[in-house]
Amino acid sequence: MIDKNITAEIIGGAIEVHKTLGPGLLESAYNECLAYELELRGLNIQREIALPIIYKEVIIDHGYRMDLLVENRIVVELKAVERFTDVHTAQILTYMKLGKYDLGLLINFHEKLLKNGIKRFVF
Repeated sequence: MIDKNITAEIIGGAIEVHKTLGPGLLESAYNECLAYELELRGLNIQREIALPIIYKEVIIDHGYRMDLLVENRIVVELKAVERFTDVHTAQILTYMKLGKYDLGLLINFHEKLLKNGIKRFVF
């Protein structure tokens, strides 16, 4: 599958979850449901991927964890917040940089219309 098709499946899955559950739940609930929805769609999902910081020869497990990694190449970071902030952008860009991933999706399930809560990032 090419990245465009994978991101379409991720966004479609997120819309399905949002349509079914609506806004107002905890991020962890959306995480569980989206992971399940993407697995139903035949995508390979990894959850809560630890990302250490490598400084020179030292590996520092600083507790950074990606919400989802789809098909071993697309970072998906989920939120249930009033609005995105610069911190959320920095978070997904950090995950992409540390993991050496080129593509990421930041999804905010708190939006009334989910398409207004999706940001795509490319390195």
